[in-house]
Amino acid sequence: MTVTPSKAQLTDKSYLLEYFRHRAEEMQASIKENYGESQYKERATEINKLLKESRESIVRFVGQKSQTENWTRAETINSVLMSTYASYVVMIDFRNEMWPYDYMTFSRRIGELWEPFCALAWEHPVNTGISFTVPPLFNDVKKKLKNEIHDFIDALNISNIEKEELASYYEKVWTLVTSGEIKLELDLHFTDGKTNFNVDFKSGFSSNEKGNTNRLLLVASIYKIIDDNHKCEIYVRAEEESNNHYLQTLKNSSLWSVYCGAEGYERMEEHTGFAMKKWIEKNIQWEDDFDHKTVAHLQESNLGAYLKW
Repeated sequence: MTVTPSKAQLTDKSYLLEYFRHRAEEMQASIKENYGESQYKERATEINKLLKESRESIVRFVGQKSQTENWTRAETINSVLMSTYASYVVMIDFRNEMWPYDYMTFSRRIGELWEPFCALAWEHPVNTGISFTVPPLFNDVKKKLKNEIHDFIDALNISNIEKEELASYYEKVWTLVTSGEIKLELDLHFTDGKTNFNVDFKSGFSSNEKGNTNRLLLVASIYKIIDDNHKCEIYVRAEEESNNHYLQTLKNSSLWSVYCGAEGYERMEEHTGFAMKKWIEKNIQWEDDFDHKTVAHLQESNLGAYLKW
């Protein structure tokens, strides 16, 4: 890549794929000097880390260039997404070369990449009416609720002993809720100026989702207590019929609005003004863009089904 790539180059998939491949080859040479053949896991971790840093550098450059050259918001997000996707392709290629994927690691990896990819539509929104918010700390929420209930108890027309007993029972309830702190931070928090939205992205719901489902229900219930102006939404990459009963538990809870597959992309577009699904259909062709060795491995291992975004 030249020192100052043009606007056209920063949206050219072939150009960006070539850039990241050359960058990865440089990284790979250095990694092989530091880690032996038997340290394939360490090699894979390092190439992922370095390519992520390289991608972030390009995205920062795009952000700066778009401002100085007055790109439209749609042009900016297009370039950011193309750079990100190209880095993903090369990251998977080189990781697979160092440590071939099995079905578990590959399905998990594709899911891990999907969430931050979709979140880019909020980082570079076409819709100017949305902005990020900071999720509250559970300790602050707990302190606020405790103060409110103690003020309520103090105002009751009962004896001091009865007030102390009532306060004691209230404290016992907190010990039943949690023995520690609850993390209220989800994947994404933003506002449209009227409503605060708390968003979680999920690749899919399988048989090991019980703990996560219970946590999501608890977190959403706390947000509802904090303020009715909070809405919790979950976007699931897989179509609804591909998920198990844990997804239905969330959907039937009245605490979460659940959007699966195409519905999720439609909801994303409503918020951000960007047609993510159309962009994916136009630009993402994993098997055409991967190195032929990666394609052969995915076909032999029957992993192609996990590439559907």
